[in-house]
Parts: sequence; C-alpha cells; structure tokens
Amino acid sequence: MIEASGKSVIPGFVDSHTHAVFGGDRVRDFVGRMTGEKYAAGGIKTTVAATREAGVDQLREHTAGIVGELRAGGITTFEIKSGYGLDVQSEAKILDVANEFTQEVTFLGAHVVPAEFASEREHYISLVMGEMLDICAPKAKWIDVFCDTGAFTPEESCRILDAGMARGLLPRLHGNQLGHTGGVQLAVEIDAASVDHCTYLSDGEIGSLAASNTVATLLPGAEFSTRSPYPDARRLYAAGVKVALATDCNPGTSFITSMPWVIATAVREMYFTPAQALHAATFGGSQALRRRDIGHLGVGARADFVILDAPSHEYFAYRPGSNLISRVIAAV
Repeated sequence: MIEASGKSVIPGFVDSHTHAVFGGDRVRDFVGRMTGEKYAAGGIKTTVAATREAGVDQLREHTAGIVGELRAGGITTFEIKSGYGLDVQSEAKILDVANEFTQEVTFLGAHVVPAEFASEREHYISLVMGEMLDICAPKAKWIDVFCDTGAFTPEESCRILDAGMARGLLPRLHGNQLGHTGGVQLAVEIDAASVDHCTYLSDGEIGSLAASNTVATLLPGAEFSTRSPYPDARRLYAAGVKVALATDCNPGTSFITSMPWVIATAVREMYFTPAQALHAATFGGSQALRRRDIGHLGVGARADFVILDAPSHEYFAYRPGSNLISRVIAAV
C-alpha cells in the first residue's frame, strides 16, 4: 500500500532523445551564446575530443550521475545515443556504456564529420556505412543521423540510414533544427519512428507528418540553450501530428535532465496545454520509441509511475522549478 492522499499519480516519463554518454562539458559555448554568439553544429567536435580521451570507467561514472538525475525527475524509460566518438573504437565504447543503462540505444555515427575527415567527407561516410556499422550495429537498436546544415544532407542521410536499416537497425533522425533542410520529409519517406527538433516546419512538412506514422519530437531545451525560436505546437496538434517531448540531454545545447522543466517550458513557450505536454512527455515518447508497454497506466503496461506532491500535473507549468516529484516507481 502506497499512501498518496492529496497527491496525484502520472505515468513515468519517457525520454526518447538523450546524448547522455559524453566526456567534458561545453559551458564556454553556452556562455558565448548568452553573450551573442550564434549556435553552429561544429561545437560537437569539442565534446568528441573529450569523449575520445575518456576511459570507459570515467564515462560509466559520469553517465550514472546523469541517469540518476533523469530517474529522480520521473523519467522511467530513456534512450541514449552515441555520436561523440566519431571513430570506430570510440563509438563502440559509447554504445557499450549506454547498454549498461538502457535497452533503447541509438547509433549516431553520423552526428557530424569529424575534424580529421574535414577534407575527406565521402571517406567518413563510407566508414560509417561500412566498418563502423559492422562493429556498432550489434550494440544498438536504432540508427540516427543529424540531417541539417553543418552536418549531413538528406541524400547523405538517406544512404547512411539505409545502410543501418540493412543491418536491422530502426531509423530515427535529427531534422529541421537549423532550417528547412529536408530532414522531416526524409523521415516521413523512410517511415522513421521520430524526427527530432522540428524547429522549422512548413505547412507542407506538417501535413506530411500528419499523414505518417512518424512522431515529431520537440526539444525545448535546445531552443532555450541556443536562443533559437520555439516551434508552435498548436500547428502540429491542429493538423493531427503525433508529438513527443524529450530532454535532448547533451553537454552542448541542452544540458537538461528535468522533464518537469521541459513540460513547463513547452507550455510557456511552445503553446502546449498542460495536458498535451504531459501526454507528449509520456505516451508521445513511447510512440517515438514504438513501444506500447510504457508511457501510460493500464492493463498490460509496465508499472512505471510517478507520485507528485501536487494535486494535478498542471502544477508542472504552474510552479516551474519546484520539486514536485514525491516518489518514482519503475517496474523491474
């Protein structure tokens, strides 16, 4: 018997997008953006250098701390991507660590082209599609590509995703964070489980998403940390798009582990209703991972739930920054 008088109970949060295994930090990048510098995808390379240098034990210990924060905030299922190694050995190392914490592991060798391949872009793509996938595919469930300015084109992304799918990996991708760069349309065409960021969306792209099985996963932490415009969730809901919210926990553009904060920001800045935001952070996340056993409370679902020190979920947005998590219970 669990005493919950005066409290409320919600499903455990599902965080379908994190980069929780990494070395170092990028606080200097953040401070620079807050003083007027523009965000560019190239900052990822700073984290790549630190992650390559870090040993497995160091990465494991650091990741355990981040995972502890995720769980303390009510997240009972979470995904972890690679993408900060960008060589065969380092990508495999990240995936090995990720597998110690979650079954939802994503290979993101195509995050950006690393510095040593700056003048040999096609060689790096061939490495990802060949030797890197040969080693990494058995360690992952998903394959992801950063399809955007400064990263990979839709054509390159499609080739890489096809190579991953041929090895049994399921597709998802980063798309339309920095502009109308083709990621959303590609995601729909290949039936990706999710396309993440969706900061810039045309009416046509929204229509394509609405007619598909692909979830639009919004990441308000990235907009907050890069001073970028927030997408308007009302456009997505009006069209019938499936929507998820996730932390995008990473050291460069969204060092955030709090789903309650994500919900509050989504309500304040993206025009979610409190109910929509809760749904997106639970059931929406389960759809983005193509899972039916999480993100809701019901017969056949995992017994993952959160007890709040509040009479309703609406208090996440009403009292942003307050610790409303009373207890987190996750099925074994």
